[in-house]
Amino acid sequence: MSQTRGRYDFCIGLVLAMSSSIFIGGSFILKKKGLLRLARKGSMRAGQGGHAYLKEWLWWAGLLSMGAGEVANFAAYAFAPATLVTPLGALSVLVSAILSSFFLNEKLNLHGKIGCLLSILGSTVMVIHAPQEEEVETLNEMSHKLGDPGFVVFATLVVIVSLILIFVVGPRHGQTNILVYITICSVIGALSVSCVKGLGIAIKEFFAGKPVLKHPLSWILVPSLVVCVSTQINYLNRALDIFNTSIVTPIYYVIFTTSVLTCSAILFKEWQHMAADDIIGTFSGFLTIIVGIFLLHAFKDVNFTLANLPLSLRKDDRAANGTLLSTYDCLNHDEESSACLGEIQSTESPAARRNGSLSAF
Repeated sequence: MSQTRGRYDFCIGLVLAMSSSIFIGGSFILKKKGLLRLARKGSMRAGQGGHAYLKEWLWWAGLLSMGAGEVANFAAYAFAPATLVTPLGALSVLVSAILSSFFLNEKLNLHGKIGCLLSILGSTVMVIHAPQEEEVETLNEMSHKLGDPGFVVFATLVVIVSLILIFVVGPRHGQTNILVYITICSVIGALSVSCVKGLGIAIKEFFAGKPVLKHPLSWILVPSLVVCVSTQINYLNRALDIFNTSIVTPIYYVIFTTSVLTCSAILFKEWQHMAADDIIGTFSGFLTIIVGIFLLHAFKDVNFTLANLPLSLRKDDRAANGTLLSTYDCLNHDEESSACLGEIQSTESPAARRNGSLSAF
């Protein structure tokens, strides 16, 4: 009976995690559409510090979609292990890339499709090998974890780096360097995930009838989560307003996931009991996702499809063997000779035609 219940919970967690990726991936598109509509109206853009997007219903739809995704993601942790839920966040990148090609006219070429496939494979590997976090069931245990010197140092560094990026680097380079605003969202996101996990424990204890409201940690986590989420929303909007969605989404995923994995490793000490093959598998899966995401956006402006592949191979073959060999091949294939010679002649430079060539002869 317990095994059947475990499989049932696993399926629920899987569905919630996948639906979370769909909602979050779609939220990027809705927010971007809303910001583009504001730009056409001449409103002050979010990248310049404007907040006119608060009056745009499409932006609010994107925010609600992201909220629904986060709620589904939060609920998924209650049914499935974190090793399943966290890597599936890569699916939001795929959803965003696919929807961008339909609704934002951002093309998804062959490299992007291969990148999507690699992201799925990398997520699968991470699901198999990712570390199990330590069980924390009470607010007292969570308080002890949050008070650990290692986590205190990590959280302090995150706050210092964020403040430097917000007040020093952001005003100077935020409009031109995509990493500035995304880094702010990502490192703050590591703290927000810790707050969400703490509140999840508090909610469980509340329904269990324990005096959660009397615990000081509950009153610390709520305002901390509000500050972290508000900061993330603000600077993610700026990044989306300035840069292409197909670039913002994958970079945000890579830096955010790295920050969360680092924070979880420090907070829950989950790497201490891992086997060597699981450590290698976890890093391999994550690197595969990074390569997939790189292909997804690095070559987004290259118009390359499977239909172009045979032509590209023919051109590469001619470049390697020379025009003389291509001409010889044409002359030995009567059915294709006229078309092939015409193609060769069209690629000759005017100087070659003036000086004479074998094909001209």
